[in-house]
Amino acid sequence: MTRRIIFTGGTGKAGRHAVAHLLTKGYKVLNVDLKPLELAGVNTLITDITDSGQVFNAFTTHFGFDGYEDGVPPQAPDAIVHFAAVPRVMIHPDNTTFAQNTVGTYNVVEAAMKLGVRKVIIASSETTYGVCFAEGDKDYHAFPLEEDYDSDPMDSYGLSKVVNENTGRAFAMRYGADVYALRIGNVIEPHEYANFPGYLADPMSRKRNAWSYIDARDLGEIVHLCLQKDGLGYQVFNAVNDTITATLPTAEFLAKYAPNTPVTRPMSAHEAPLSNRKIREVLGFQEAHPWRNYVNV
Repeated sequence: MTRRIIFTGGTGKAGRHAVAHLLTKGYKVLNVDLKPLELAGVNTLITDITDSGQVFNAFTTHFGFDGYEDGVPPQAPDAIVHFAAVPRVMIHPDNTTFAQNTVGTYNVVEAAMKLGVRKVIIASSETTYGVCFAEGDKDYHAFPLEEDYDSDPMDSYGLSKVVNENTGRAFAMRYGADVYALRIGNVIEPHEYANFPGYLADPMSRKRNAWSYIDARDLGEIVHLCLQKDGLGYQVFNAVNDTITATLPTAEFLAKYAPNTPVTRPMSAHEAPLSNRKIREVLGFQEAHPWRNYVNV
Protein backbone atom coordinates (compact mmCIF):
# COMPACT_ATOMS: atom_id res chain seq x y z
CA MET A 1 0.00 0.00 0.00
CA THR A 2 1.20 3.50 -0.83
CA ARG A 3 2.31 5.12 2.43
CA ARG A 4 5.60 7.03 2.01
CA ILE A 5 4.96 10.15 -0.06
CA ILE A 6 7.25 12.89 -1.25
CA PHE A 7 5.18 16.00 -1.90
CA THR A 8 6.80 18.79 -3.91
CA GLY A 9 5.38 22.25 -3.26
CA GLY A 10 3.68 21.29 -0.01
CA THR A 11 4.20 24.77 1.40
CA GLY A 12 2.01 26.42 -1.24
CA LYS A 13 -1.65 27.38 -1.05
CA ALA A 14 -2.96 24.07 -2.38
CA GLY A 15 -0.14 21.92 -1.11
CA ARG A 16 -0.39 22.72 2.57
CA HIS A 17 -4.01 21.62 2.73
CA ALA A 18 -3.32 18.47 0.73
CA VAL A 19 -0.38 17.50 2.94
CA ALA A 20 -2.43 18.03 6.10
CA HIS A 21 -5.19 15.83 4.66
CA LEU A 22 -2.75 13.06 3.74
CA LEU A 23 -1.45 13.00 7.30
CA THR A 24 -4.97 12.26 8.54
CA LYS A 25 -5.05 9.28 6.16
CA GLY A 26 -1.92 7.79 7.70
CA TYR A 27 0.66 8.73 5.07
CA LYS A 28 4.20 9.67 5.99
CA VAL A 29 5.12 12.79 4.01
CA LEU A 30 8.33 14.59 3.14
CA ASN A 31 7.81 18.09 1.79
CA VAL A 32 10.18 19.24 -0.95
CA ASP A 33 9.98 23.00 -1.37
CA LEU A 34 11.92 26.24 -1.32
CA LYS A 35 10.21 27.33 1.91
CA PRO A 36 9.48 25.34 5.09
CA LEU A 37 6.02 24.05 5.88
CA GLU A 38 5.02 24.73 9.47
CA LEU A 39 3.16 21.48 10.06
CA ALA A 40 3.93 19.07 12.86
CA GLY A 41 5.18 15.73 11.63
CA VAL A 42 6.34 16.94 8.22
CA ASN A 43 9.95 17.78 7.45
CA THR A 44 10.76 20.15 4.57
CA LEU A 45 13.82 19.51 2.44
CA ILE A 46 14.82 22.78 0.77
CA THR A 47 15.17 21.79 -2.88
CA ASP A 48 15.34 23.54 -6.24
CA ILE A 49 13.43 21.22 -8.59
CA THR A 50 15.00 22.86 -11.65
CA ASP A 51 18.27 21.21 -10.55
CA SER A 52 18.07 17.55 -11.58
CA GLY A 53 20.80 16.53 -9.15
CA GLN A 54 18.95 18.05 -6.22
CA VAL A 55 15.75 16.23 -7.23
CA PHE A 56 17.45 12.82 -7.48
CA ASN A 57 19.09 13.43 -4.11
CA ALA A 58 15.88 14.64 -2.47
CA PHE A 59 13.99 11.57 -3.62
CA THR A 60 16.50 9.32 -1.86
CA THR A 61 16.72 11.19 1.45
CA HIS A 62 15.42 10.16 4.86
CA PHE A 63 12.11 11.79 5.70
CA GLY A 64 13.45 12.75 9.12
CA PHE A 65 16.12 11.95 11.67
CA ASP A 66 14.21 8.84 12.72
CA GLY A 67 15.22 7.29 9.40
CA TYR A 68 18.73 6.83 10.67
CA GLU A 69 17.45 4.34 13.23
CA ASP A 70 16.52 1.90 10.46
CA GLY A 71 20.14 1.09 9.81
CA VAL A 72 19.81 1.20 6.01
CA PRO A 73 20.29 3.98 3.47
CA PRO A 74 17.16 5.96 2.53
CA GLN A 75 14.99 4.50 -0.20
CA ALA A 76 12.84 6.13 -2.86
CA PRO A 77 9.24 6.77 -1.74
CA ASP A 78 6.12 4.85 -2.73
CA ALA A 79 4.78 7.82 -4.71
CA ILE A 80 5.47 11.40 -5.69
CA VAL A 81 2.89 14.20 -5.58
CA HIS A 82 4.23 17.10 -7.61
CA PHE A 83 2.69 20.50 -6.93
CA ALA A 84 5.85 22.66 -6.93
CA ALA A 85 5.71 25.37 -9.60
CA VAL A 86 5.59 29.04 -10.34
CA PRO A 87 1.87 29.27 -9.48
CA ARG A 88 0.68 31.76 -12.10
CA VAL A 89 1.72 34.40 -14.60
CA MET A 90 2.90 37.85 -13.49
CA ILE A 91 5.24 36.59 -10.77
CA HIS A 92 8.28 35.99 -12.98
CA PRO A 93 8.92 36.92 -16.61
CA ASP A 94 7.08 34.57 -18.96
CA ASN A 95 10.16 32.70 -20.13
CA THR A 96 11.14 31.99 -16.53
CA THR A 97 7.64 30.75 -15.66
CA PHE A 98 7.64 28.40 -18.63
CA ALA A 99 11.21 27.19 -18.09
CA GLN A 100 10.91 26.54 -14.37
CA ASN A 101 7.56 24.76 -14.64
CA THR A 102 8.49 22.51 -17.54
CA VAL A 103 12.05 21.68 -16.52
CA GLY A 104 11.02 21.19 -12.90
CA THR A 105 8.29 18.73 -13.87
CA TYR A 106 10.60 16.88 -16.25
CA ASN A 107 13.18 16.52 -13.49
CA VAL A 108 10.61 15.29 -10.97
CA VAL A 109 9.02 12.70 -13.24
CA GLU A 110 12.33 11.50 -14.65
CA ALA A 111 13.85 11.04 -11.21
CA ALA A 112 10.77 9.18 -10.00
CA MET A 113 10.78 6.79 -12.93
CA LYS A 114 14.53 6.10 -12.85
CA LEU A 115 14.41 5.48 -9.10
CA GLY A 116 11.64 2.91 -9.53
CA VAL A 117 8.66 4.98 -8.39
CA ARG A 118 5.60 3.99 -10.40
CA LYS A 119 2.99 6.44 -9.11
CA VAL A 120 3.28 10.18 -9.79
CA ILE A 121 0.51 12.75 -9.42
CA ILE A 122 1.20 16.09 -11.06
CA ALA A 123 -0.61 19.38 -10.69
CA SER A 124 -1.92 20.56 -14.01
CA SER A 125 -4.41 23.41 -14.21
CA GLU A 126 -7.70 24.84 -15.38
CA THR A 127 -5.53 27.23 -17.40
CA THR A 128 -5.00 24.48 -19.99
CA TYR A 129 -8.54 25.25 -21.17
CA GLY A 130 -7.18 28.49 -22.57
CA VAL A 131 -9.41 31.18 -21.08
CA CYS A 132 -8.02 31.89 -17.61
CA PHE A 133 -5.01 33.95 -18.74
CA ALA A 134 -6.16 34.69 -22.30
CA GLU A 135 -5.59 38.09 -23.85
CA GLY A 136 -9.01 39.71 -23.93
CA ASP A 137 -12.37 38.01 -23.73
CA LYS A 138 -12.13 34.47 -25.09
CA ASP A 139 -14.97 31.95 -25.23
CA TYR A 140 -14.62 28.29 -24.39
CA HIS A 141 -15.05 25.85 -27.30
CA ALA A 142 -17.94 24.00 -25.64
CA PHE A 143 -19.42 23.05 -22.29
CA PRO A 144 -18.93 21.05 -20.22
CA LEU A 145 -15.15 21.27 -20.11
CA GLU A 146 -13.99 17.67 -19.94
CA GLU A 147 -10.63 15.99 -20.16
CA ASP A 148 -10.73 15.42 -23.95
CA TYR A 149 -11.01 19.17 -24.59
CA ASP A 150 -8.72 20.72 -27.24
CA SER A 151 -6.42 22.62 -24.87
CA ASP A 152 -5.24 25.88 -26.39
CA PRO A 153 -3.73 28.29 -23.85
CA MET A 154 -1.90 31.36 -25.14
CA ASP A 155 -0.01 32.18 -21.92
CA SER A 156 3.28 30.90 -20.53
CA TYR A 157 1.73 29.28 -17.46
CA GLY A 158 -1.07 27.40 -19.21
CA LEU A 159 1.32 26.35 -21.97
CA SER A 160 3.75 24.98 -19.37
CA LYS A 161 0.96 22.85 -17.93
CA VAL A 162 0.10 21.40 -21.35
CA VAL A 163 3.77 20.49 -21.81
CA ASN A 164 3.86 18.95 -18.34
CA GLU A 165 0.86 16.76 -19.14
CA ASN A 166 2.67 15.45 -22.20
CA THR A 167 5.83 14.89 -20.17
CA GLY A 168 3.82 12.77 -17.76
CA ARG A 169 2.25 10.86 -20.63
CA ALA A 170 5.64 10.11 -22.22
CA PHE A 171 7.15 8.72 -19.02
CA ALA A 172 4.02 6.72 -18.20
CA MET A 173 4.25 5.00 -21.58
CA ARG A 174 7.99 4.44 -21.37
CA TYR A 175 7.99 2.96 -17.87
CA GLY A 176 4.54 1.41 -17.65
CA ALA A 177 3.79 3.73 -14.75
CA ASP A 178 0.77 5.54 -13.36
CA VAL A 179 1.00 9.29 -13.94
CA TYR A 180 -2.17 11.20 -13.12
CA ALA A 181 -2.42 14.88 -14.06
CA LEU A 182 -4.90 16.94 -12.05
CA ARG A 183 -6.36 19.94 -13.85
CA ILE A 184 -6.87 21.88 -10.66
CA GLY A 185 -9.53 24.57 -10.60
CA ASN A 186 -9.43 27.85 -8.73
CA VAL A 187 -8.32 26.78 -5.24
CA ILE A 188 -10.51 28.10 -2.44
CA GLU A 189 -9.33 28.07 1.17
CA PRO A 190 -11.95 28.16 3.95
CA HIS A 191 -11.59 31.89 4.62
CA GLU A 192 -12.08 32.70 0.94
CA TYR A 193 -15.77 31.79 0.94
CA ALA A 194 -16.23 35.34 2.20
CA ASN A 195 -15.56 36.39 -1.43
CA PHE A 196 -18.41 34.36 -2.89
CA PRO A 197 -21.21 36.92 -2.43
CA GLY A 198 -19.18 39.24 -4.65
CA TYR A 199 -18.73 36.49 -7.23
CA LEU A 200 -22.46 35.76 -7.26
CA ALA A 201 -23.24 39.45 -7.71
CA ASP A 202 -20.82 39.76 -10.64
CA PRO A 203 -21.10 36.50 -12.62
CA MET A 204 -18.68 37.49 -15.39
CA SER A 205 -15.91 37.85 -12.82
CA ARG A 206 -15.79 34.05 -12.74
CA LYS A 207 -15.71 33.35 -16.47
CA ARG A 208 -11.94 32.87 -16.52
CA ASN A 209 -12.40 30.12 -13.91
CA ALA A 210 -15.31 28.58 -15.85
CA TRP A 211 -17.59 29.40 -12.89
CA SER A 212 -15.95 26.50 -11.05
CA TYR A 213 -13.62 25.98 -8.07
CA ILE A 214 -11.95 23.39 -5.85
CA ASP A 215 -12.05 23.54 -2.08
CA ALA A 216 -8.47 23.09 -0.87
CA ARG A 217 -9.56 20.35 1.53
CA ASP A 218 -11.46 18.45 -1.17
CA LEU A 219 -8.33 18.67 -3.30
CA GLY A 220 -6.50 16.82 -0.55
CA GLU A 221 -9.07 14.03 -0.79
CA ILE A 222 -8.64 13.87 -4.56
CA VAL A 223 -4.90 13.38 -4.08
CA HIS A 224 -5.62 10.60 -1.58
CA LEU A 225 -7.96 8.86 -4.04
CA CYS A 226 -5.32 9.08 -6.77
CA LEU A 227 -2.75 7.51 -4.47
CA GLN A 228 -5.08 4.63 -3.72
CA LYS A 229 -6.09 3.90 -7.33
CA ASP A 230 -3.46 1.92 -9.24
CA GLY A 231 -3.21 0.62 -12.76
CA LEU A 232 -4.73 3.47 -14.79
CA GLY A 233 -1.54 4.41 -16.63
CA TYR A 234 -1.60 8.02 -17.81
CA GLN A 235 -4.75 9.91 -16.89
CA VAL A 236 -5.98 13.50 -16.79
CA PHE A 237 -8.61 14.43 -14.21
CA ASN A 238 -10.42 17.70 -13.66
CA ALA A 239 -9.96 18.46 -9.97
CA VAL A 240 -12.96 20.61 -9.13
CA ASN A 241 -16.04 20.56 -6.93
CA ASP A 242 -19.46 19.51 -8.19
CA THR A 243 -21.41 22.71 -8.68
CA ILE A 244 -21.39 25.97 -10.59
CA THR A 245 -20.62 29.12 -8.60
CA ALA A 246 -23.94 30.72 -9.46
CA THR A 247 -27.48 30.72 -8.14
CA LEU A 248 -29.14 29.95 -11.47
CA PRO A 249 -29.28 26.37 -12.76
CA THR A 250 -26.37 25.61 -15.06
CA ALA A 251 -28.31 25.42 -18.34
CA GLU A 252 -30.10 28.70 -17.67
CA PHE A 253 -26.92 30.39 -16.49
CA LEU A 254 -24.87 29.36 -19.54
CA ALA A 255 -27.64 30.38 -21.92
CA LYS A 256 -27.58 33.83 -20.36
CA TYR A 257 -23.86 34.41 -19.76
CA ALA A 258 -22.20 32.23 -22.43
CA PRO A 259 -24.77 32.21 -25.23
CA ASN A 260 -22.23 31.65 -28.02
CA THR A 261 -20.73 28.50 -26.51
CA PRO A 262 -22.35 25.18 -27.47
CA VAL A 263 -23.34 22.63 -24.84
CA THR A 264 -22.43 19.12 -26.00
CA ARG A 265 -24.36 17.00 -23.52
CA PRO A 266 -27.12 17.45 -20.95
CA MET A 267 -25.70 18.75 -17.67
CA SER A 268 -27.17 18.18 -14.24
CA ALA A 269 -29.07 21.01 -12.58
CA HIS A 270 -26.12 22.80 -10.99
CA GLU A 271 -23.17 20.94 -12.56
CA ALA A 272 -19.97 22.94 -12.77
CA PRO A 273 -19.08 23.93 -16.35
CA LEU A 274 -15.60 22.55 -15.62
CA SER A 275 -16.95 19.09 -14.99
CA ASN A 276 -15.64 16.59 -12.44
CA ARG A 277 -17.72 13.73 -13.81
CA LYS A 278 -14.68 11.59 -14.64
CA ILE A 279 -13.09 11.87 -11.21
CA ARG A 280 -16.40 10.99 -9.57
CA GLU A 281 -16.98 7.99 -11.82
CA VAL A 282 -13.40 6.65 -11.95
CA LEU A 283 -12.09 7.51 -8.47
CA GLY A 284 -15.33 7.76 -6.50
CA PHE A 285 -14.75 11.38 -5.46
CA GLN A 286 -17.47 12.85 -3.24
CA GLU A 287 -17.09 16.48 -2.29
CA ALA A 288 -17.20 17.33 1.40
CA HIS A 289 -17.17 21.12 1.03
CA PRO A 290 -19.79 22.44 -1.42
CA TRP A 291 -19.72 26.23 -1.47
CA ARG A 292 -23.39 26.50 -0.48
CA ASN A 293 -22.45 25.16 2.96
CA TYR A 294 -20.53 28.37 3.61
CA VAL A 295 -22.42 31.04 1.67
CA ASN A 296 -25.95 32.32 2.27
CA VAL A 297 -27.87 32.47 -1.00
